[in-house]
Amino acid sequence: MISPAAPDLVVFVIDDDPSLRRALARRLRAAGLQVETYASAEAFLDRSAGAEVGCLVTDLCMPGLSGLDLQASLARSGHTLPMVFISGHGDVRTSVQAMKAGAVTFLPKPFTDGEFLAAVREALARSAELTSVRRDCASLSARYQVLTAREREVFALVTAGLLNKLVADRLGIAEKTVKIHRGRVMEKMGAASVADLVRMAERLALPAEGARASAQRRP
Repeated sequence: MISPAAPDLVVFVIDDDPSLRRALARRLRAAGLQVETYASAEAFLDRSAGAEVGCLVTDLCMPGLSGLDLQASLARSGHTLPMVFISGHGDVRTSVQAMKAGAVTFLPKPFTDGEFLAAVREALARSAELTSVRRDCASLSARYQVLTAREREVFALVTAGLLNKLVADRLGIAEKTVKIHRGRVMEKMGAASVADLVRMAERLALPAEGARASAQRRP
């Protein structure tokens, strides 16, 4: 469950109808959520860089860029803000298209406050989960960068399934040296077991690298 007062979560409301925009913002603020409002998708895209943790509530049909256009634009630029679409003009085909592209939900007007807030909270929960995954990946990558070149080779080969003796053969070093490097890798990566290292390698896309390293070092 997301805390309503979580300081790093922002609900971005985009709608060309000023009265609806104000009404939605009031509902959200009354629920303890931070809100930023924009009259168009273009205004949102042109804003100065700021909070990127939260969700988007956007009308489907707007002058200029539509809600679907905005969704596509954000996807192309690598942004993963979960989206809640609202519209009085949507049809089944359009809602399916939005959901397939990653929208959290599609709310046809009129909708209740309860339906609206439930959709927003679901989107914020998804945003928090994505942020947590990104932070974990960044932390994992930072730990990997601390490894020496030799330690990375050992990491890649061990997680590709090679035993210490085979790693030693591939790298042309003593098995005892491999064990030392392996221990340092586990310590630096914060891994409790080889299984932990394998999971980390999968997240870092290292299995293929291990296979390449193995192939390159075969006699």
